[in-house]
Amino acid sequence: MASHRRPKQPNQTYVTMLSATAAAAVAMSAQSASADPLPDPNKKGVQAQIDRLYEEATQATEKYSGAKEKAEGLQEQVDNLQDTAARKQADLNEFRDRLGAVASAQYRSGGIDPSVQLFLSADPDAYLDKASALDRLGAQQAGALEQFLQQQRDLQQQRTQAAAKLKDLQDTRNEIGSKKKAIQGKLAEARRLLNTLSAKERAERDAEEQRVNRASDRVDLGNEAGAPGRAAAAFSAAKSRVGMPYVWGATGPSSFDCSGLTSWAFRQAGVSIPRTSQDQANAGTRVNSLSALKPGDLIIMRTDLSHVGFYAGNGQILHSPKPGAQVRYESIARSGMPFMWGVRIS
Repeated sequence: MASHRRPKQPNQTYVTMLSATAAAAVAMSAQSASADPLPDPNKKGVQAQIDRLYEEATQATEKYSGAKEKAEGLQEQVDNLQDTAARKQADLNEFRDRLGAVASAQYRSGGIDPSVQLFLSADPDAYLDKASALDRLGAQQAGALEQFLQQQRDLQQQRTQAAAKLKDLQDTRNEIGSKKKAIQGKLAEARRLLNTLSAKERAERDAEEQRVNRASDRVDLGNEAGAPGRAAAAFSAAKSRVGMPYVWGATGPSSFDCSGLTSWAFRQAGVSIPRTSQDQANAGTRVNSLSALKPGDLIIMRTDLSHVGFYAGNGQILHSPKPGAQVRYESIARSGMPFMWGVRIS
């Protein structure tokens, strides 16, 4: 079986919060090895805390991305409602202008017809109640009046809906800010803990990360038949991103979070899928068994559905796993995340 070889990646000059986190994870302190403190029995616990904070940050990132997507949808709805209200208001203004010209002509000729007064009234419904003038309106005038009143009611409804959506939008933006702050707090705490590790421990952590990356370069994907439809094109696009860094909230083309990679890859194939892993979990046909997966299928991981990648073949996942890491292949069994189900998008 042929082994996968990652093409040479371009020089990366990413300046992001998380690339700084990655740098902190691998930076060697200025002190010599002999100056390192005595071994601390709690250091293993610190390593575990760092990994847990990274996992919590990636889970929070999916919630952040969901709130951001919701805000974008609400903004579009608000814009559409406001545009519709503006058009309705323009139509009503034009209608009133025409009626004003009629009223002026009638006034000069000796009075204003009650039907015209109805149109010009600030509250036509109240005028009707007081004047009981419907009997004096011809069928054509009555129809025009009813159309006018309906337009007024529609305009008010559009304005009410727009105001409600604006409130929802502001609430969602506040939620985005809160989630972003939570993510930044977890990453800052991870950086603080990284700085408590000795130079030797940081070097060992970096060496382990490099080992996983080298394993990705040499991965054997087997020769399984790929998923049908445009999933193959999406998977091919994702493979071209191997080596790119994980960055929270990123959707490519040079950095990604987990669902940012999968949604970007499908866009390259001409398919629009939801932004977050939780929504992608229900975006196609569910595949419940690992053995039934085909290369190009999505893989949903963790019980809260907070991680997603591509099934790559031979028990491997292609994904953007965590802060400080890069897009790579890994064994599903060794990823440390429980498999929930696959999703086939054709």
